[in-house]
Amino acid sequence: MTEAAPPAPSDVPPGETVPGEPLIRDYLDMLAAERGAAANTLSAYRRDLADYLGALARDGHDPLAMEAAPVRAYLAGLETRGLSAASAARKLSCIRGFHRFLYAEGLAEDDPSAPVGGPRRVRALPKVLSVAEVDRLLTVAREAASAGASGDTRGIRMLCLIELLYATGLRVSELVALPRAAASTKERYLVVKGKGGRERLVPLTEIARGAMRDHLAGLSVEGPWLFPADSESGHLTRQSFARDLKGVASAAGLRADRVSPHVLRHAFASHLLQNGADLRIVQELLGHADISTTQIYTHVLDDRLKSMVRDLHPLMDE
Repeated sequence: MTEAAPPAPSDVPPGETVPGEPLIRDYLDMLAAERGAAANTLSAYRRDLADYLGALARDGHDPLAMEAAPVRAYLAGLETRGLSAASAARKLSCIRGFHRFLYAEGLAEDDPSAPVGGPRRVRALPKVLSVAEVDRLLTVAREAASAGASGDTRGIRMLCLIELLYATGLRVSELVALPRAAASTKERYLVVKGKGGRERLVPLTEIARGAMRDHLAGLSVEGPWLFPADSESGHLTRQSFARDLKGVASAAGLRADRVSPHVLRHAFASHLLQNGADLRIVQELLGHADISTTQIYTHVLDDRLKSMVRDLHPLMDE
């Protein structure tokens, strides 16, 4: 399920034009039409390109006729602005895609980003909660849902969100935009449309199905969304859910900065692998296009594998 892409915001002050705006618009239109890029992705790309083309314009460079030096200078400037290597690498990826588009469309005679190397990135391990910590989070959410069963349904909604997220590993953008029909399906799985418009099947546990039914029973407004809200999209925003989740984390005695919707997605994947799930299956459940993205979770297996070798290898006692 995808939303129509709204006009993406930029960091350019109101009343000022964005350098290269028609080029940015054409590139984003291509990403939306041909690759099914999500609204959030288009918004981020527009901000990155507005910043990049603004820097080129200030230095007198034309993106349709330039060499690699201005691209390198822009990346060097990002470091002085305090951006991390990961953020700089993301911006370079956007810039490369933009210049490849200009070259492929015949608007530029060359791709100046091709010879530019990316910043060295140290891939950070994901934050992960233990099974016991997730249990504490769920216990607090269940207590709040029970207390609000007679009137205030916010606790029931929060329990539904947490149960679903930990049971399915959905991206938070996929979770908050679930259709209301998801709660009444007779199937034991959800059909989710993720990044790039790729569909995947996500199994549902009985606990998650029950949480959805309880939440649905308490909804007092009509509409297409399982988690309706007074927002531009009509459904709960990622930011609102993340804020409320931190409140539950604090009540559970967990540091709020250690808990987020994405951390629960990490916990889903890590706990599956810890209990013997196949990496390819976890990749499919998470909707990762490349298994290298999923392999970051294998760090949770290190201690278990070391222990297995220590206990079972025939030469370890010699």
